Amino acid sequence: MTYILYGERIGKQGELRLGCSAVLFDKDHVKILLTRRTDNGMWCLLGGMIEAGESVAEGCAREFWEETGLRVRVIRLTGVYSDPHHVVIYPDGNQACIVVLNFEVELLSGEPVLSHETTGVDWFPIHEAVEMDLFHGHADHIRDALTGQDAAFIR
Repeated sequence: MTYILYGERIGKQGELRLGCSAVLFDKDHVKILLTRRTDNGMWCLLGGMIEAGESVAEGCAREFWEETGLRVRVIRLTGVYSDPHHVVIYPDGNQACIVVLNFEVELLSGEPVLSHETTGVDWFPIHEAVEMDLFHGHADHIRDALTGQDAAFIR
């Protein structure tokens, strides 16, 4: 199971990694797409690690495709998130301090499907989603995307 440890500057115990998360609103901008993680059962935004040799937009679109079968395009960067006081521990024992870029994306094509990383894919009313016990910080990512602010939040 993937979990997060918290502590004063504990992030330095992990390898620095670049990740992404993505907010996909429905056409009426009242619902948001979330997935349920296979590793810990929590609902979350779609996303994952950016791989060497791809742009952050390509990585975000690839992660979205891998997790849902949906093709998306990045519209804008809504936030940059880093926290030196937590470290992510993966089932294989690897530890990571992750800097997450959150993007708003638009749907290009496809129908949502499950993957080996997801046990659920569903649309939630935005007002409910931000009150859910989502994976680490994802409710804040949604709230920041909702503002429509031109400049990305840096947190």
